Amino acid sequence: MATEFGGLHFWVRDMEASLAFYRLVGLPIADDAQGEFVNITLPGDQDFAFGTYGLTRQYDAGFAAPAPGGKSAVALQFNVESRAAVDEMFEALTGAGYAGHLAPFDAFWRARYCEVMDPDGNVVGFHSPQDRVL
Repeated sequence: MATEFGGLHFWVRDMEASLAFYRLVGLPIADDAQGEFVNITLPGDQDFAFGTYGLTRQYDAGFAAPAPGGKSAVALQFNVESRAAVDEMFEALTGAGYAGHLAPFDAFWRARYCEVMDPDGNVVGFHSPQDRVL
């Protein structure tokens, strides 16, 4: 049986807050997007969907929201264009009130990297291109 990756679905407490965060990250979310379910299609035809806890409970009566303040077991990763862009993204997001998890640093994998928590406690990482090895 063959499978194909279809995308990500995030459960969110507050749709408006989550969409505001991911717009600031740079995802192409329409200004009029709202409701209990919002789906965006990313380059490569991958879906990134957001569904409220209420919507999720309509099809999963046993759904339990993640514990507040708990770090998720996965990290959503975004690539940015430069080392400076990592710092700029961190400053933009933390300046807008989102919690920084890892301040920008020069990582052992030869890239600049940082992490910020989205409104639901999901870890969101930002990578610069890797430095070339001489």
